[in-house]
Amino acid sequence: MDISTIITWAVIVGIIFYVIGIYNKLVTLKNRYENGFSQIEVQLKRRYDLIPNLVETAKGYLKHERETLEAVISARNGAVEGLQAAANAPGDSSAMAGLAGAEGALAGALGKLNVVMEAYPDLKANQNMMQVSEELTSTENKVAFSRQAFNDAVTAYNTFKQTFPPVFFAGFFGHRDDASLLEFEDSAEMQAAPKISF
Repeated sequence: MDISTIITWAVIVGIIFYVIGIYNKLVTLKNRYENGFSQIEVQLKRRYDLIPNLVETAKGYLKHERETLEAVISARNGAVEGLQAAANAPGDSSAMAGLAGAEGALAGALGKLNVVMEAYPDLKANQNMMQVSEELTSTENKVAFSRQAFNDAVTAYNTFKQTFPPVFFAGFFGHRDDASLLEFEDSAEMQAAPKISF
């Protein structure tokens, strides 16, 4: 074997290992953003589980506000469905948009409930209501943190996939579409500490 054959084989082996490295990094980054979405899913499920407690506690005080309470439960159920669809395809643009829309509807319904509850000082002072409020506030903060971590992981995945030379291999390895960020309609408001005043 002459030196040029050895160099040729070394270059071929180097390219093979480089391509394997690209594949492995794509898989790693995709797994990171899917894991990031799992963290969002856990927090949103907790939030959705707290909402019926909120409504149940408010029912006794808000007898004349049945429509508002039903709107909250309906929006919560829509958000649960949006989360299930997004959990089946984390990063999919239509699933992320559906979840963001459902979360926007839920935030609007909870906002209306907050306005109604302002007229009921006994409800605001209720121990169960204060406890549910505290748990919701804590969960909202965890959702915001988890969403930021997910979006960071999606950005890292998309950036690597779109750079040179991975852009040439990504589609071949099954990484054709960019992952979508999860952005709620009012991102600035979601990033601020939630204002739940009961």
